[in-house]
Amino acid sequence: MSYFITGTDTGVGKTLVAVALTRALVARGLRVAVMKPVAAGTVKTPEGEFNDDALELLAASNVKASYEDVNPWLLKTAASPHLAARADGVTIRHERIVAAYGRLAAASDLVLAEGAGGWLAPISATETMADVAEKLALPVLLVVGLRLGCLNHALLTRDAVRARGLRFAGWIANKLQSEMPLANANVDTLSTRFGMAPLAVVPMGTDPRSEPNATWADEAGKKLVSP
Repeated sequence: MSYFITGTDTGVGKTLVAVALTRALVARGLRVAVMKPVAAGTVKTPEGEFNDDALELLAASNVKASYEDVNPWLLKTAASPHLAARADGVTIRHERIVAAYGRLAAASDLVLAEGAGGWLAPISATETMADVAEKLALPVLLVVGLRLGCLNHALLTRDAVRARGLRFAGWIANKLQSEMPLANANVDTLSTRFGMAPLAVVPMGTDPRSEPNATWADEAGKKLVSP
């Protein structure tokens, strides 16, 4: 029942969706672990430097886990992971990610792992986030940011997921901060092309911090864990 969450691009609401789904599944009585395998960019806290997306995910989870398991690769520079890793003088390796995932999975009913950027965001000179998802062998949830170009990006991403031999488990449409023209028609188009309706449509302007018990997230979570 674990999932890898990717998006049609950066800034389409992957963390918003992952946090809201985590809360919704926790409310259903499940032990939900979270993961941000690779994160670029840090914020300073009294305890040290961490990634803000990873901290949001960890705060929503009800599974006790070390930050290092939630975010095995923390990169300082807010840039594409391969550039951030180069700046830090490190090479992202899968062994650390897979080992951390194993510990999280053993302590939980399911794990929600959020990628960085889009499906093919580079993490090294030769590899991308898709390689991370493939190593974890998780079904994939796609967050589609409803803006111009999203149809092409969504369809390409779905095909790329399947080309890796991974299951395309569903998609969530996010209306972002300003609604695109013909947003509902775009959702209908993707529903037809995907052969499945979205698990949920995130209302325009949604902020997970001000909407901790989102109806759309509860609906999506129910669909994900229903037999």
